[in-house]
Amino acid sequence: MPKKWFQNWFSSPYYHILYHQRNDEEAEFFIDNLCAFLKPQPEAKLLDIACGRGRHSVYLNKKGYDVTGIDLSNSNIKFAQQFENESLQFLVHDMRNAFYINYFDIAYNLFTSFGYFETEKDHLKALSAFNKSLKKSGILVLDYFNSEKIMRHLTHQEVKHVDGIDFHISKKVENEKIIKSISFEHKNKEFSFKEEVKAFSKKDFESMFNQSGFKILNHFGDYSLNPFDEVKSDRLIFICQKNND
Repeated sequence: MPKKWFQNWFSSPYYHILYHQRNDEEAEFFIDNLCAFLKPQPEAKLLDIACGRGRHSVYLNKKGYDVTGIDLSNSNIKFAQQFENESLQFLVHDMRNAFYINYFDIAYNLFTSFGYFETEKDHLKALSAFNKSLKKSGILVLDYFNSEKIMRHLTHQEVKHVDGIDFHISKKVENEKIIKSISFEHKNKEFSFKEEVKAFSKKDFESMFNQSGFKILNHFGDYSLNPFDEVKSDRLIFICQKNND
């Protein structure tokens, strides 16, 4: 079975070259604000879903929490495992499958690490798996881009010069997905990758959370946790609680 785009691209060293400027300062600022808002108990168990190379997990662990990071990419997890200790572990896992049932106090799915799948069924399956991982009344933080703003201000073509590589990037909206095509040449070889992320709206999320056993407690529009504005906000950040009905 051919690999999906996210299995190829997120495991590629070029993904990390293109996006290495995603600064840790911003990630830490967001985590600090979330911790101040959610006030996790010192003994809280936290789950970082689609953790990539583990930058959010590592920082949460430095703040004193017991953290587990999961990701589909073997190479990402292998990289992250260098940071492991008694209260920080990383495992290869598909977010659509249940993991450590009724175990975590808070689950994080950050930096648009969702919306990759072909069917609504798979997205609901993932959210239901998040739900099962949480203890009674556990909290899910899901951080997505604001697709409404992105579609209004789509940069159709751009070239990014990073580490001596010219990344040619084109974007379009097709079949309710925001599709980014990335092509470049390196060491006399041609490469091309894709990102295809569903243009989920706030309404779409409200429906999916409802179907997968969550209630929305709060939603925000940026990493400072300012109110969400469909026109201006860069992010769409949900704080949800596991329903105990």
